[in-house]
Amino acid sequence: MSSKFVGAALLSLLMTASAFAQSPTKIVFVDTGNTGRSVSAEAIAGVLIGQRGWKVAVISRAIDMNPFDVHPEAHAAALLRERGIDVSGHVATQLTGNDARHADLILTMTAAHKARVIELFPEARDRTRTLAEYATGTHADIPDAWGQPKEAYVLMIKQLDACLPAALEKAAPR
Repeated sequence: MSSKFVGAALLSLLMTASAFAQSPTKIVFVDTGNTGRSVSAEAIAGVLIGQRGWKVAVISRAIDMNPFDVHPEAHAAALLRERGIDVSGHVATQLTGNDARHADLILTMTAAHKARVIELFPEARDRTRTLAEYATGTHADIPDAWGQPKEAYVLMIKQLDACLPAALEKAAPR
């Protein structure tokens, strides 16, 4: 085998390894309907990722999507809009096997969501955590604010603000 061929093969291998090392960590945020908590987590995470230059890609999904209720909850959208984040174009999407298969990390809003994801996609067990569990090591659900007054959404956003930076920092490739 010529040294020219070996050198080209080694260069190709190094370039391939480098390409994989630089690919972003893929995170799916999951809640019940993908209209409140998970879409808010995706939106806030997107801002943090942009500000900090992390190599992380995020999406949000539903574990039990209501096909008749697919738009962001009004209070969540309003609170995000106050931060300059527009989620008006978001349409709820059901978590699929393809999403679970391609995700490096699945972060759910509650322990019940985590259990359901694992039940539906057992191959994702080792990559599925609650957001609080992954960020802080504690088992705390982020309660659903759906149908509640704006104050419940303010608390939900505060919980996301408390967890997301640590979760993204931990997940971002080094």
